[in-house]
Amino acid sequence: MRVIAGELKGRQMKSVPGKTTRPTTDKVKEAVFQMIGPYFSGGTCLDLFAGSGALGIEALSRGIEQIVFVDKQSSAVHTIYENLKLLKIENKAEVFRTDAFRAIQAAAKRKLQFDLIFLDPPYKKMNYESLIHQIMQLDLLAENGMMYCEHHPSEKIPLHHEHLNVIKQANYGSTIGITIFKHI
Repeated sequence: MRVIAGELKGRQMKSVPGKTTRPTTDKVKEAVFQMIGPYFSGGTCLDLFAGSGALGIEALSRGIEQIVFVDKQSSAVHTIYENLKLLKIENKAEVFRTDAFRAIQAAAKRKLQFDLIFLDPPYKKMNYESLIHQIMQLDLLAENGMMYCEHHPSEKIPLHHEHLNVIKQANYGSTIGITIFKHI
């Protein structure tokens, strides 16, 4: 696994050991960042279900200034810390081992808002409608901010929310679906 563009381009990252995570492929990562960036002039990011941290680290490499990583698996959190240290970007990140709903409640208590939110949970194990509703209710997505959802193509992602527009929905083969929202 590697960073594909930006300040850290070409740098290698570690994967979470075992088969509990599903890394986003370079092909999909490049396509996604072409849609949401491809580069950023600062801003903050929340990477829920972060796994190895690859999506969030890619965003940092492309100009995001600060990021909050969240994963409930200790092996994933350990891997994120390793990758941050390996890439010497520990000062740009916070890492929390907790579940997504607790994490967004904690972020709201801190009055955090994010310009970019990554949602990449284990396929078919997350109620996207509930999660997206709560993120919006807690005012975590900044105005004009974007939310990226990676899901199995068969999963239904709620496309109707009064403050979100779908800017892209696509499937990559039979195993990866993406939906990208923008806060209006």
